[in-house]
Amino acid sequence: MLSRRHLLRAATGAGAVSLAAPSVQAQSVIRWRMATSWPKNLVGPADSARRLALRIEGMSQGRIKIDVFSANEIVPAFAVFDAVANGTVDLGHSASFFIGGKIPAAVFFTTVPFGMGPVGSQAWLEAGGGKALWDRLYAEHGVKPFLGGNTGPSLGGWFRKPLQSIEDVKGLRLRVTGLGGEVYRRLGAVPQAIPPGDVYPALERGTIDAVELLGPMNDADLGLSRIAPHVLMPGFNKPNGASELLLSQATWQALPMDLQAVVENACLAEHSAALAQSQILQAQALADIARNGAQFMPVPKDLLEQARKIAQDVLAETAAKSPLAASIYDSYKAAQLTMQPWERLTYLPQDKA
Repeated sequence: MLSRRHLLRAATGAGAVSLAAPSVQAQSVIRWRMATSWPKNLVGPADSARRLALRIEGMSQGRIKIDVFSANEIVPAFAVFDAVANGTVDLGHSASFFIGGKIPAAVFFTTVPFGMGPVGSQAWLEAGGGKALWDRLYAEHGVKPFLGGNTGPSLGGWFRKPLQSIEDVKGLRLRVTGLGGEVYRRLGAVPQAIPPGDVYPALERGTIDAVELLGPMNDADLGLSRIAPHVLMPGFNKPNGASELLLSQATWQALPMDLQAVVENACLAEHSAALAQSQILQAQALADIARNGAQFMPVPKDLLEQARKIAQDVLAETAAKSPLAASIYDSYKAAQLTMQPWERLTYLPQDKA
């Protein structure tokens, strides 16, 4: 069975370490500090941050060296974007929906309820005009974004008690982020924005009744099933799990073209490696949590139908925040609609078969 350590080593080996062999001669070394939104050992996102540092160092032949800092070592988990924007750090590794309150349209670059999965989202960014819009959105704040990894679709969450209908959501204190939090609020829940590293203590103390975080590879490590054993499926509010690498515009523009290419291609490689890691580890962790007594429950039909209607309203309201937000929403929706016929003819039939 492939271990997390094996996957981390394999993903970085060929793409980073082997390229680091040539010595750096007569060149000044660029030293960066990377703040992240993740606890040090959070499987997936924290791995991606470390791998990106190794990739960039290796692919630059040691011309760039990066020190990686976990959440709260320099800045809090939800302050990474601002730390990059104001020059506190050189790099950030985070998720765009953490800044949805400040930049509403940013959520489209992590995930939105009933939105596209990892393949569709990357297709929109890389081939459907999404990346140019992302650059425009963040340029207003002096930041340059890149895809920095992906944990794939999320679970629907961990609940102390099973959900039988939409009525069971009323008054529920749920840790949830992004637009999914607003959907749950309109369903009657009480959303709580809690950094990943603080989720288990909040659940243990009874501050919250349920947790929506990531996939089983992360959730199992945090031990959420010990307190909240009921697992909601599918995660309609987070069908994608993209993370982002952030540089200040000044840092980006100061790089020579070859090192800009290093950063860009390291990010593309990491997105691929992270999805590969996720696919393996999510499957293994799913089996583990099932053996440890997790109780899987489908989203109640009335809850799913109402959530879909609410999500459409929430997305439309987000698009109305600014002309650029409207352009991002229109582009995202057009890409989703364009790809749906192909997915219905290929992926869905294959899954059913």
